[in-house]
Amino acid sequence: MTKKIILRDDEMPTQWYNVVPDIPGGLKPPLDPETKQPMSAEKLSAVFPMGLLEQEMSSERFITIPEEVQEIYKIWRPSPLVRATSLEKALGTKAKIYFKNEGVSPVGSHKANTAVPQAYYNMKEGVKRIATETGAGQWGSALSFATSKFGLECKVYMVRVSYDQKPYRKSMMHTFGAEVVASPSMETKIGRQILAEYPDTPGSLGIAISEALEDAFSRDDTKYSLGSVLNHVILHQSIIGLEAKKQMEIAGDYPDVIIGCCGGGSNIAGLVNPFIPDYLNGKKIRFVGVEPASCPSLTMGKLAYDFGDVAQSTPLLYMYTLGHDFIPPGIHAGGLRYHGMSPIVSALVRENIMEAVKVHQIECFEAGVLFAKTEGIIPAPETCHAIRATIIEATKDLNDPKTILFNFSGHGLIDMGSYDKYFSGDLQNYDYPAEQIAKSMANLPKI
Repeated sequence: MTKKIILRDDEMPTQWYNVVPDIPGGLKPPLDPETKQPMSAEKLSAVFPMGLLEQEMSSERFITIPEEVQEIYKIWRPSPLVRATSLEKALGTKAKIYFKNEGVSPVGSHKANTAVPQAYYNMKEGVKRIATETGAGQWGSALSFATSKFGLECKVYMVRVSYDQKPYRKSMMHTFGAEVVASPSMETKIGRQILAEYPDTPGSLGIAISEALEDAFSRDDTKYSLGSVLNHVILHQSIIGLEAKKQMEIAGDYPDVIIGCCGGGSNIAGLVNPFIPDYLNGKKIRFVGVEPASCPSLTMGKLAYDFGDVAQSTPLLYMYTLGHDFIPPGIHAGGLRYHGMSPIVSALVRENIMEAVKVHQIECFEAGVLFAKTEGIIPAPETCHAIRATIIEATKDLNDPKTILFNFSGHGLIDMGSYDKYFSGDLQNYDYPAEQIAKSMANLPKI
């Protein structure tokens, strides 16, 4: 039996897949927060290059990957599809478990799949500098890598709790030439306001996004970049699922269940979306999104128009949200601590195409340790959520020979401080209180 399936460079997809035209019921457009009317491309062009805005609003099913992007992709793509035989044996299950290993990228996660094209399209339009936010540091690392490839400056606002928890993420960003500050910072008006009111805040992605947007608006040479949530990001990540489909075919197998962790939605959508047309054509397949119990936007949030940030400077997106004022606890899966969910993933859940489950962080670290001991790769805390859900799925009925595919979205070699906390018993589980969510929801925009 083949342990891993690796495609040749010339078998890498040359087009991304855009799921938007295939979503039953479609997507609601982003709204201008001032007029509550659909947001114009012209207004968005203040922060995004037109090349990306065209993809954001595209109704084309396939979009060609520029050759310059393909060449950089080839540093790590196509990524391996691996059969987790040792994990199967340890679980005593007849299920077949496969994972798409996105941890092989230069920065150790799937985030580089969109960072490279985003840097490319900015460079093509003469942008000199990009401002962004990062939660766990994986996105900041990826964009730092990508901007170094295209000669751009990069400024990263890193959520304070992760800035303190993950010092080597900062080192990685510095290695690629980026400037990194803890968010909220004293460098922006919104940062200073929040620090004055909440000096001990752990920060949040919503705050960091506000700072990065303020930075981008304040300079003519700077655009803003987002590592998840938006349609063009989901588009770029589709290369994961497109490769996986080819690899599953080579394996002579097809997934009954596809699983991914959910923060903003990019890694699960990247794996799932290329399989959606099969589902719509009658193929029996389940898609499962896994989120932390401490930040349960899909399982406890509301489908509504909301801002993507605390300062209310983003367009209004129709998504599952816990409210833009939501400040999540400082769990160690920093990349999953976001109040909202990608409109695309939200629409898939709305249409009952995708299921959502929530899990606690201690059981996720247990799953990550088992995976490390069996398959030899230490997963990122975010990835541990997908592994935990995979184990639950594989052990529901040990005699069920189902095929499970999950996205190994990143390795955890720069997250060992989180594992230290787990081993020392310092981690605790959080269920975000329903009354806190209700309080945050009360401030949703009235549309």
